[in-house]
Amino acid sequence: MHDIRLVRDNPTAFDAGLERRGLTAQSASLLALDERRRALVTELQALQARRNEASKAIGQAKARRDEAGAQALMAEVATIKERLPAVEAEEAAAAAAIEDALAALPNIPAADVPDGPDEDSNVEQCRWGEPPSFPFTPREHADFAPAIGLDFEAAAAIAGARFAVLRGGIARLHRALGQYMLDLHTGAHGYTEVAPPLLVRDQAVFGTGQLPKFAEDLFQTTDGRWLIPTAEVSLTNLAREQIIEENQLPLRFVALTPCFRSEAGAAGRDTRGMIRQHQFDKVELVSIAAPEQSEAEHAHMLTSAEAVLQGLALPYRRVLLCTGDMGFTALRTFDLEVWLPGQGRYREISSVSNCGDFQARRMAARYRPAGEQKGTRFVHTLNGSGVAVGRALVAVLENYQEADGSVRVPDALRPYMGGLELLRP
Repeated sequence: MHDIRLVRDNPTAFDAGLERRGLTAQSASLLALDERRRALVTELQALQARRNEASKAIGQAKARRDEAGAQALMAEVATIKERLPAVEAEEAAAAAAIEDALAALPNIPAADVPDGPDEDSNVEQCRWGEPPSFPFTPREHADFAPAIGLDFEAAAAIAGARFAVLRGGIARLHRALGQYMLDLHTGAHGYTEVAPPLLVRDQAVFGTGQLPKFAEDLFQTTDGRWLIPTAEVSLTNLAREQIIEENQLPLRFVALTPCFRSEAGAAGRDTRGMIRQHQFDKVELVSIAAPEQSEAEHAHMLTSAEAVLQGLALPYRRVLLCTGDMGFTALRTFDLEVWLPGQGRYREISSVSNCGDFQARRMAARYRPAGEQKGTRFVHTLNGSGVAVGRALVAVLENYQEADGSVRVPDALRPYMGGLELLRP
């Protein structure tokens, strides 16, 4: 959510930021709405002041036995009281119109974000690890993993397309990945583990920016709640309508949860395998920080996510997203893309974003600067996958595959697998 005062102060810069997102100028229409609301506020205040003044004058007129004057003042007060509800309703409607207009606009990209319409304009920053060399042609996980317990047919019979059933060793490997990530982030990176709700209210999904614009990407229950598309929603809303003391910041949260997405815009994309599912597990990282901390916190979160892939010895690359590929709430996003030998290319496994105070304004999440008794400011919020468990499973299966369809268990996961070193068909 944007601050209308910033639009007032520098409409040219605001429009330039939206233009980088591929949007037309919005400041003129926003400021027209704002001018209307401010005029109504002024009228409302003037009416209230005159009502109070006239009400006081009625008593004074009666004390002077000026009955005609008192009656005229009483008539004026009655007229004002009749007008006030209409002005209040108009002011509330004008304020709501501004809120709705601002809520529909994405965050302004940071200055160092590259301009571009789509993923082709993203900028690769670095690579870690070398793609493995195989003495055979590596296969995609959907082609060999069914022999070790990956069952798409049973899932389709139960739930339809874009679901999977995991059995036996591959189910344990999936669980091991999630536990490994949680232990790494809580033990080495300073995150506090949280087990959050999977069902949330409208306000929570609005706060993190999925509503109202992306409702079709979500699943909604019959009682109006939403299944979380990511634990970012639940974790970030822990700061909702809170005033946090500055010395408590940054707050770092991590959660391993199922996530649910309708994939409404993904028809025909990644229809084979586990890359794009309606239900998947993900380890999510969220930070609540003071503005002065958010750049360092972004770097820390990115390092934390990269540590997962490095610990699993999975080759990956880091990419800075361009303005056209960046998420709605982000001012800057880095993607980590893991190497998948079966596809012969890098695929996204983590997005790590700094949202500035964009989400905090939607959630009224604030902090009190040290030494200040009354003043508060909006926090900055950051989120990142640390990482997507299903995609990590795909990466392990494909990077550790053997010619006979077996899969070697990465060293980091063997303690979670009871020492098991190989999943056999």
